[in-house]
Amino acid sequence: MTDKGKVRQHNEDSGAVIINKSGQRLAIVADGMGGHRAGDIASSLTVERLTELWGNVEKIQSADEAENWFKANILDVNRYVYDYQVTHPECKGMGTTIIAVIATENFLTIAHVGDSRCYLFNENGFNQITEDHSLVNELVRMGQISKEDAEHHPRKNVVLRALGTDVNLDIDIITMIFEQGDKVLICSDGLSNKVSEQEMMGILNTNDTLQMKANTLIEKANVNGGEDNITVVILEHEEILQAGEEL
Repeated sequence: MTDKGKVRQHNEDSGAVIINKSGQRLAIVADGMGGHRAGDIASSLTVERLTELWGNVEKIQSADEAENWFKANILDVNRYVYDYQVTHPECKGMGTTIIAVIATENFLTIAHVGDSRCYLFNENGFNQITEDHSLVNELVRMGQISKEDAEHHPRKNVVLRALGTDVNLDIDIITMIFEQGDKVLICSDGLSNKVSEQEMMGILNTNDTLQMKANTLIEKANVNGGEDNITVVILEHEEILQAGEEL
């Protein structure tokens, strides 16, 4: 689910959940950046291209295969978006964050560039899995400011890595076990900047449908200001297990 928020005139976020022939899901959130609405072009090109590439996948058999798929195809998309801005001067400087998850019955593989986030909610609690590629997070990591200071830092939205801005790209990729009861939330910073982790956990822990949970998260971000576009994807293990059994 995506929403432009209460302040922005346009939605520069893009998101998707695509199911392959084996019932495995690829979930994507991309938060575009760039002037003259170029941000929405960068994010939509990213989601469209990855959707096309995932459509060619029969089945991911192992974590290594998932990680290698991300490495090859996100680099392909990075070059695709970069070449687009080179040939379209009005899009110069555009780029996008990306958080993408391959979800199978047994594991999650997460690929990440920028400050869109992935959270995992399981028996160990609600935890942020990704680490922001941002100036403020780097200052926290170096001990120059506290995590509390980071929440209100004037340069909080400065991103140190983005897809499509350079021919070279560093991608963080990790794989985790995915099992019964687990829930995954990926989102743009329009959600994570406005809704606390405690609030996110409480909403995910309700008996509402996935659509209702996503809607509640977006409503909460808008009530708390809604200064940015908001995109949310929720995955639950039971949904993926059921899809695999049906196929």
